[in-house]
Amino acid sequence: MNKVQTRVSVPPSDVFAVLSNGWLYPGWVVGASRMRQVDESWPEVGSKLYHSVGNWPLLLDDTTSVHECVPDRRLVLRARAWPGGEATVIVELEPDGDSGTRVSISEDVVEGPAKMIIGPVRRVLLRFRNRESLRRLRFLAEGGAEAARESS
Repeated sequence: MNKVQTRVSVPPSDVFAVLSNGWLYPGWVVGASRMRQVDESWPEVGSKLYHSVGNWPLLLDDTTSVHECVPDRRLVLRARAWPGGEATVIVELEPDGDSGTRVSISEDVVEGPAKMIIGPVRRVLLRFRNRESLRRLRFLAEGGAEAARESS
């Protein structure tokens, strides 16, 4: 699996708060364009996000489900984007310093036509996508923590 990582200047609980809000999914996941529904139990194992991928007018409705959840530490997702396929996505959070977090994303296609893309090419494409996803996640986590401090 392809792993990319970044440092976020807030604790793991603040990053996990973004991951736990399913309505924010298209705000940090490259390719997700809108949310249609979020299971109330998100991000418990088995819960789902109902999202669309692509750009209007070429939107495809699909889902992402939770396969493993360790609050403030790890989230394993099965992201569907048919007719392209399905991927396993692992998001890991590790405390870094007094108030920071090392966030990593690992992803690879596990089913569907996208699996036919040659491994090295697929890894490069996913690396670019996940670097941008981490950048967006960092902005949401750091901005949300800042907004919470300002409102208190």
